[in-house]
Amino acid sequence: MKYIWYTELKAPFQKMAIAEDGRGITDVCFCLDQEKKLENTIRQKTPLLEQAMEQLKEYFAGERKEFDLSLSLHGTKFQIEDWKALQTIPYGETRSYQQIAEQLGNPKACRAVGMANHRNPIAVIIPCHRVIGKNGSLTGYAEGVEIKQALLELEHQHI
Repeated sequence: MKYIWYTELKAPFQKMAIAEDGRGITDVCFCLDQEKKLENTIRQKTPLLEQAMEQLKEYFAGERKEFDLSLSLHGTKFQIEDWKALQTIPYGETRSYQQIAEQLGNPKACRAVGMANHRNPIAVIIPCHRVIGKNGSLTGYAEGVEIKQALLELEHQHI
């Protein structure tokens, strides 16, 4: 699969990379070690990447509560179901891993939900940062718990 990507979105926390495959957005990540994942890409602006950049800027400014972008999801059936469920969590709200597992029809799948969330390639747009522990704790986040906390705080400021 050939990706086209662009990496110059400066988010409040850190630079971000956005990738697409001609059908939809495939990756949005904070540039920690994630650029290695995108190293075989072509750096190029496209209309879809421009649209994604604009919507992310609006989100970080507190002006956008929902994203309207074409996504190209690549994962297992369970991962894709999980990622779609995450997109139903309203801006500024959280759900527990248990609640997502129940939404998916498998209340015992909390760990599987956690693993699917960890593999979410489209940070922020697919809001796995809105999933917390049953007791309200900020458990793992692929981009780092500090970024998860910052995203949740950003959303609470603009509710």
